[in-house]
Amino acid sequence: MDAILILGLVILSVAAGLIGSLFGLGGGIIIVPVLTILYDMPAAEAAAISLVAIVAVSSISASSLIKNRITNVRIGLRLEVGAAAGAVAGAVIALYVQSWVLAVSFAAVLIYSAVYMFLRPERLISGGGPQDENCFVYHDAKTNEDIDYGVKNAGTGTIGFAVAGITSALSGVGGGSIKVPVMNVHMHIPVKVSTATSSYVTGITAFSGAAVFFLSGILVIETAAFVTIGAFAGALIGLKILPKINAHGLRRYFSVLLLFLASVMLLSVGGFL
Repeated sequence: MDAILILGLVILSVAAGLIGSLFGLGGGIIIVPVLTILYDMPAAEAAAISLVAIVAVSSISASSLIKNRITNVRIGLRLEVGAAAGAVAGAVIALYVQSWVLAVSFAAVLIYSAVYMFLRPERLISGGGPQDENCFVYHDAKTNEDIDYGVKNAGTGTIGFAVAGITSALSGVGGGSIKVPVMNVHMHIPVKVSTATSSYVTGITAFSGAAVFFLSGILVIETAAFVTIGAFAGALIGLKILPKINAHGLRRYFSVLLLFLASVMLLSVGGFL
């Protein structure tokens, strides 16, 4: 790979890391298409490299966002059990179900989540106080306030994370496009907390897939190194921006991004990409 291609790959990876840290997606939504379409790389190799980069983005995001009192570690780890199980199930499902069926199903979920997040105002549910195990607090740097919120539907939220895990195993994108709406729309967790928590736990989902790809010899280490460096730098930039973004604006931006992802997914199924 010549110097110009490497430079372009690093720049695009910076963008991927930035978007990944802002929206809790990990960056795979940019890395995988870039590697497969622009660099003509097999899908499995692209997914492997993407998962490695997601682990890096998640690691830097986790340390910073926990320090800034945004991430909900307890809820995130509880839900991640479903995502990890889903990742294993996704590998099995891929052997028996045609990919277009899953793609259309996931696109429908993304469209519903996007429309809901764009049109409906964020609805937070107050917890029952310090004695309530479902009551949490996060610090909003934009308003310089401590905001308390309650968490609902944790059981069914775990099922949603399982779907996200399946998506991650099949596509190499980390599953954040489903995790964030599950937490924000279904469980009423503030959008900033949802994106931060998704960034925190997505690395756990991605690591299991990356390890399998590494052991199977599919991972192209040289390319993964350049992509990871760029994604890491982009994540650092995103973490500086996230605490200062207006929560309402972040929700709108995320909904637009979901519609874009759903469109790409459907165009791909239709053979237009």
